[in-house]
Amino acid sequence: MYRSCGLLLVLLHIGHDASATTTKGLDKLLELGTEFLHAGRYQDALSYFHEAVEADPKNYMTYFKRGTVYLALGKAKQALTDFDKVLDLKPDFTAARLQRGTVHLKNGDLAIAEEDFTQVLMLLPGHEDASNAYSKLALARDLISNAEAYYSHGDYDSAVAHLSSAIEICSWSPHLRNLRARCRIQLNDAAAAVSDLRSVAKLTSDNTDAYYELSTLLYQLGLVQDSLKEVRECLKLDPEHETCFPFYKKTKKVAKLIEDAENAHESGDAETCIDKANKVLKLETDVVNIRVTALELLCKSHTANSDTELAIKYCRETVDIHKDADSLCLLAEAYLLGDEYDDAIRTFKSALDLDQNNQKAKQGLQKAQQRQKQSERRDYYKILGVPRNAKKQQIVKAYRKAAQKWHPDNFPDEDEKKRAEKKFIDIAAAKEVLTDEEKRAKFDRGEDPLDPESGKHQGGFNPFQEFHHFHQGSAGGGPFHFKFNFN
Repeated sequence: MYRSCGLLLVLLHIGHDASATTTKGLDKLLELGTEFLHAGRYQDALSYFHEAVEADPKNYMTYFKRGTVYLALGKAKQALTDFDKVLDLKPDFTAARLQRGTVHLKNGDLAIAEEDFTQVLMLLPGHEDASNAYSKLALARDLISNAEAYYSHGDYDSAVAHLSSAIEICSWSPHLRNLRARCRIQLNDAAAAVSDLRSVAKLTSDNTDAYYELSTLLYQLGLVQDSLKEVRECLKLDPEHETCFPFYKKTKKVAKLIEDAENAHESGDAETCIDKANKVLKLETDVVNIRVTALELLCKSHTANSDTELAIKYCRETVDIHKDADSLCLLAEAYLLGDEYDDAIRTFKSALDLDQNNQKAKQGLQKAQQRQKQSERRDYYKILGVPRNAKKQQIVKAYRKAAQKWHPDNFPDEDEKKRAEKKFIDIAAAKEVLTDEEKRAKFDRGEDPLDPESGKHQGGFNPFQEFHHFHQGSAGGGPFHFKFNFN
């Protein structure tokens, strides 16, 4: 019997020591966690409070402190779970009830928040924090009610103003941000709407609808790669989502075509760019911001190909959809390609009206005015029928063809011979200027290096020598019997 009593006393002593050790360890965990919480080191604090909860799952204070850290980290769902647990263990713990009400208020769950604040005030009448929170709740309720009324009547500006004030109080409410996004869409403030929808997607877990709505809005804005990224987030949650999956397939195809077209344009492959851009237009017939991307690529590519008619057509269509300084500059360049100087000058000026610091417009206007002035004299590109970006080999080939056609020996009639003489001199002059880098550069700047009246011409040009060179290089045919007659 004495042995049994002695054993019991030993076990009780051991149990008391173990309990003391556990309590001491728990206090240390709470102490360290609290220190890190006050220092703003929330992740470190969270790890200690996790251990504290595991050490004593029935200690309401461990849940409360962890919930406070979750709240600081903006993790509302986890914070609510811990505060619920605290109040299950200790229903009269007003600090936890106040914190839980605050989370519900931030979430926009006003009715639930009101219950918590009311109970705190019943237990502690005049409690300052609870009273302030209750006042904020009442203000948020009025703001939201007014915002919804403005929205229903189509007064979107007023609705946005009231919703923005409400969101300052209910900052975690996906409903309010979603409603503000809809108002901003109606106001054509798409960038702000995208920001709101991104917040909605983050605030609500597993929200496929939020990702789909965000993806479709980005697509409407023409931001196809961004749209593709968001619809993929939807498919991560539900790989066979009934709306996300078909939208993903179309968006992926459009994104690839635009990417290929842009890469082709960058590498100078105009034909591939044109092909891909036309496929975009065929695939997407409604969304103007995507169509304008394709039209702009067509505008640039046809300009690069010196296809004046199509360049002007697609550049005009681009401006009709999206009129800004850059698109106007593209249209003006297309006009210049077709030597439509008045239209080019007018369009460059329109670009400067929109953006007075636009360098492309400034330089383009100067170039257009120079070419217009130049067109009143000899235009060597027109004489040879070559584009302004023609290579030297193309210029020489055009010269030989034109010289063969207009050689005076080909015209027995005296009047026609005189006309041919003038043509031949112009052809020779064009070849002289355009095959000489320095002279061509001067001509492109608006000077005529062969014009004796400009006072800037360079000597050395001899049309007789050009005729001789042409004669020596001609295949077949006998000697030319052409003589100049300036009388």
